[in-house]
Amino acid sequence: QVQLVESGGGSVQAGGSLRLSCAASGRASTTGMGWFRQAPGIEREFLAAISLRGTSTNVANSVKGRFTISRDNAKNTMYLQMSNLKPEDTAVYYCAATHIGVLPTSPRGYPYWGQGTQVTVSS
Repeated sequence: QVQLVESGGGSVQAGGSLRLSCAASGRASTTGMGWFRQAPGIEREFLAAISLRGTSTNVANSVKGRFTISRDNAKNTMYLQMSNLKPEDTAVYYCAATHIGVLPTSPRGYPYWGQGTQVTVSS
């Protein structure tokens, strides 16, 4: 099993920045990790994914240029740096991990999930 714990969410004004963290623990081995978000009444949305060694990333066009994904394997932690935040970025943000060798953009590609952290952006 893999346990994922997100942190770093909160409330920020439009134009501000936040950095989310996802700490991983457990016995199962994982490869790629990703970030998703979900607003009320909307399907879970893919944001970004990163390979095991961090050499490959995939960032959704909707947040490209504003969101950056990274990981520090020495700390078993993945990050999502978010800048120039907009009210439409308000959602619960989830981290996820997979044990397949590609970077899925579908939630179905990730068997392990964190509990989510709320991000609220006010105008």
